[in-house]
Amino acid sequence: MIVFAAIMPHPPESIPGIGNEESLNAIAKTMDAFESLRVELEHADPDTIVIISPHAHLEKYSFVINSSSELKGGFDKFGLDEVYAYKNNIEIADRLAYACSINEIPVHLHEDFLDYGALIPLYHLAKNIKPKILHLSFSLMDYQHHYAYGQIIQKIIEEEKGRIAIIASGDLSHRLTKDSPAGYSPNAQEFDHTVLRYLGAGDLASLMGMEKDFINEAGECGIRSIIILLGILHGKKSEFRMLNYEGPFGIGYLTARLY
Repeated sequence: MIVFAAIMPHPPESIPGIGNEESLNAIAKTMDAFESLRVELEHADPDTIVIISPHAHLEKYSFVINSSSELKGGFDKFGLDEVYAYKNNIEIADRLAYACSINEIPVHLHEDFLDYGALIPLYHLAKNIKPKILHLSFSLMDYQHHYAYGQIIQKIIEEEKGRIAIIASGDLSHRLTKDSPAGYSPNAQEFDHTVLRYLGAGDLASLMGMEKDFINEAGECGIRSIIILLGILHGKKSEFRMLNYEGPFGIGYLTARLY
């Protein structure tokens, strides 16, 4: 059963050895929100964390489920050598792949490493617990496919006796300021505020109906993860509770709990 669901950004600066004092100060409110989520997650006591990452193995017309028996990854691209390892919930991975095949949702199993979009939330959340992990990607298919995929994930999870937490990893606009890594867009702040408004109102139709040009201009990497999460929570009494939103480094970081 589902016991916890949240949206988290993945700022590399939040990892010791990557972020310096100045950058950590810039994301202090995000770090506080991470700590709040960690405490709440530990109280929920999950057996498995499902992590949906925008930086997992991406295929245009298929969702990908990481099938490595042991999920390993690190922050070597940021200059750190330490490797982190988690046990994969292969049973759920196999059942999910089968359920998608009979429901005509394109998906396949693929052995891969844990990307930083998954590792950063796990680093902050799983300091004192050792749940199994299910590592998922999104795709470039339409949002309806992402929502339907989430509904299938919900069905598989609800058949489980274990306690399941869901984390949608993703950042909002990468173009908030003139020193943003993806360049500046005058529409970026409007995009982030629009997403927050729709999530707060529970307005799924408007969230999924945003203009593609508006989304592309924002340079986001979180909407698809969020829509999968909303599909997983379909029909449940979820409530959007924003713990923090801020835009350091020109990137929109949303931390919120939904269930």
